[in-house]
Amino acid sequence: MAKSTPNFYESVQNNFDKAAALTTIPKGLLDQIKVCNAVYQMRFPVRIGNQYKVVEAYRVQHSHHRLPTKGGIRYSIHVNQEEVMALASLMSYKCALVDVPFGGAKGGVKISPRKYTQDQLERITRRYTTELVRKNFIGPGIDVPAPDYGTSSKEMTWILDTYVAFRNGEIDAAGCVTGKPVTQNGIRGRTEATGRGVFYGLRELLNNKKEMEALGLEPGMAGKTMVIQGLGNVGSYTGTISQDEGDVKIIAVSEYEGAIYSEKGIDIQKLIKFRKETGSIVGFPGTKKMAKREDALELECDILVPAALENVIHKGNAKKIKAKIIGEAANGPVTSSAEEILLKKGIIVVPDMYLNAGGVTVSYFEWLKNLSHMRFGRMEKRFNSQTYLNLVDQFERMTGKSVSEKEKSILTRGADEIDLVRSGLEETMVNAFQQIREIKARKKRCEDYRSAAFVNALTKIASDYMNMGVFP
Repeated sequence: MAKSTPNFYESVQNNFDKAAALTTIPKGLLDQIKVCNAVYQMRFPVRIGNQYKVVEAYRVQHSHHRLPTKGGIRYSIHVNQEEVMALASLMSYKCALVDVPFGGAKGGVKISPRKYTQDQLERITRRYTTELVRKNFIGPGIDVPAPDYGTSSKEMTWILDTYVAFRNGEIDAAGCVTGKPVTQNGIRGRTEATGRGVFYGLRELLNNKKEMEALGLEPGMAGKTMVIQGLGNVGSYTGTISQDEGDVKIIAVSEYEGAIYSEKGIDIQKLIKFRKETGSIVGFPGTKKMAKREDALELECDILVPAALENVIHKGNAKKIKAKIIGEAANGPVTSSAEEILLKKGIIVVPDMYLNAGGVTVSYFEWLKNLSHMRFGRMEKRFNSQTYLNLVDQFERMTGKSVSEKEKSILTRGADEIDLVRSGLEETMVNAFQQIREIKARKKRCEDYRSAAFVNALTKIASDYMNMGVFP
């Protein structure tokens, strides 16, 4: 009996095939782009207490059209080879889409981080890194991991330290992993990067008058209602930035422990603080607990942001979705079969391969910083500040008007690293949206944003292969 719902990897492949049919790329080249180039499956022992546990783990390099390959490492009990292959594939398309010169990769360790102590997680992480080093699956010019679901800057520090132990004296060793703490060769703005990228991407769509008219909405983010599924790193930053800088009204949040709703809106900053203190979002003042976590997905709203795991919107619940826009902050939250239903209902799906590319974009900036051995803004900040000050002084002399010290400090401020990172991320997301939008408008039968994004990515990757002389 055939499966009614494709798994994550099948959904990615189905979306690939749908977009590939809209291109003129030769079949042999499409076949090369579609497959994963290298899959490393490993099992290693780690001492946990008085026992040894055999840990299952993976690292997949999808495409070597650009080097190094790049992709996060997730810790989840649901990790399997096909999931990691799907994520690695998406990373290739994502990097191409936002013009980040990496091939795609991904890693996964099949554990539930909640069940292990800090010391035990460190041992698992260091042993996993050791396996990668032994097989030449990590390095600043080979393959560069980053955080993903279940991991953070803490694990990236352990990875860096383990790598340096094996590669003592390698001058660019800090570039072997991104998502590190700022004090450990990281970059300011990396933690918020994916969520901020989601905000920029949604803002670009919502500012498009034609698209909003089709949905019966006024252009702009202000006042739009939003539901967030998943309040981890991506969901929390998407929520806080959308609220603070876009004036969005968040009416519901769904998490592991339950879902809450408030017609008046939920202050995400206060909710995050409440959850840290109590361990749950349930019971947050001014909200009602929903019967099931999944009910939040089916609420009537302007924007639904699935920001947790894949396949949360599937053929079984797609008909119940009432959002006008779905912003895929997570990887693969909408199955290919569900998207067909959503598109027929007139719902706009902003695809993951574009919308959550903020993380890899700022990881690219961090990698560049590590290779240059200098933080952004160090050389030009004071020079720019003095230049602006000279202009203000000239203005005062020419007009006879004075500028207050407060205004002067704002006008003459040089850019810090965080300013440059945010500016670079915004530029990347705006340009990528414009490219996708142009393809969607120009190409026949390319009626949705995912297909347009895929066409753009496949065209760029195919061009790289052709220029390499692989397919003369």
